[in-house]
Amino acid sequence: MGNVLRAHADQIVKEAIAAVQPDAAVRRALAGEAYPGRVLLVAAGKAAWRMAKAASDCLGDRIERGVVITKYGHVMGPIARCECFEAGHPVPDENSFRGTQAALDLMAGLTARDTVLFLLSGGGSALFEKPLVSAEELRDITGQLLACGADIVEINTIRKRLSQVKGGRFAQLCEPAQVQAVVLSDVLGDPLDMIASGPACPDSSTAEDARRVAAKYALTLSDAARRLLDIETPKSLDNVRTQVNGSVRELCRAAEAACRRLGYEPVVLTDRLCCQAREAGSFLASILKTHATDGKNLAFIAGGETVVKLTGHGLGGRNQELALAAAPGIEGLNGAVFSVGSDGTDGPTDAAGGYADGSTCARLRAKGVSVEEALRENDSYHALREAGGLIVTGPTGTNVNDVAVALIRADAQRETER
Repeated sequence: MGNVLRAHADQIVKEAIAAVQPDAAVRRALAGEAYPGRVLLVAAGKAAWRMAKAASDCLGDRIERGVVITKYGHVMGPIARCECFEAGHPVPDENSFRGTQAALDLMAGLTARDTVLFLLSGGGSALFEKPLVSAEELRDITGQLLACGADIVEINTIRKRLSQVKGGRFAQLCEPAQVQAVVLSDVLGDPLDMIASGPACPDSSTAEDARRVAAKYALTLSDAARRLLDIETPKSLDNVRTQVNGSVRELCRAAEAACRRLGYEPVVLTDRLCCQAREAGSFLASILKTHATDGKNLAFIAGGETVVKLTGHGLGGRNQELALAAAPGIEGLNGAVFSVGSDGTDGPTDAAGGYADGSTCARLRAKGVSVEEALRENDSYHALREAGGLIVTGPTGTNVNDVAVALIRADAQRETER
């Protein structure tokens, strides 16, 4: 039975991610556009290469020059007239700074007739960066925020105030040129000022918000960094036009369609999941227990982005931890819980996410692995690897949050499907 569930999980993941590739979104955004002057391209984020390639295919030599900054392993080949950089994520590194400086160098001598085509996707906060503090302190502050379980809005509220390009400041540097921004959203509700920390969007967060986040998590900051939190970011920009062309809603709809095609009755629970990964896994397991005797094939879908609070020193990611946390609750059930990041990466691992079914706990016990201990150590990667529960897709070229799915199959079908 587990083989059927795992095959269905892999198919749902495949179809959902295929439906949110950025190529078509970029082509739609550029259709019918006329540019009076030069066109300079800047693409940043986990989907930057694919977005830039689509733009290059559409516009050809109308693009004078471009810079593409994406995560390591995400450049899939050269793009005409563009320089591609691979850089650090989720913590920026020297290549992040080099790529961003190359993008800023393109902005020299722009006129009001020129257009900066700015292609932005999730991960841009780390990849597109020119810090106002030392690189060492920026990495330390980012690491503190990630370790304490801050959500993406809180993290970006801090990061944009420590940056020369975030919080609308990149658009200011492009003046007097026009900025045409095409955005793939990886933030719940698609708040433009929070996606990749809003380089080309007026900032709705305030200095008071930033001070509140710093106090909430007792962040260790230098005096210089604390002073930067007090400086307000741009609250209006007259040179920017933005289109959001992809989000977690589309990812959930695609998962819903795949589940229905495979014979499940799907329910989209939310496209704004925002809690600790362990809690989300336990919650989805509880839903399956409630419906285990309904006599139907059911699918429950939750899109969004959970967080992991570090309590140990293991290896894993939020999607893997969600799946492993569900395992005890679904033990013995004819069901499964799986969760993936649409970008194909989950934490500092080679997996996109994790899968657990009714036999996962038994398989782990047989190998001497304790689910509870693995969760305490945040070691979901090694536990799921032992249980055959890693989901590996490789880089997908897109990034629109995560999707988690809980499947339950009618008990009456067990024997016929074994």
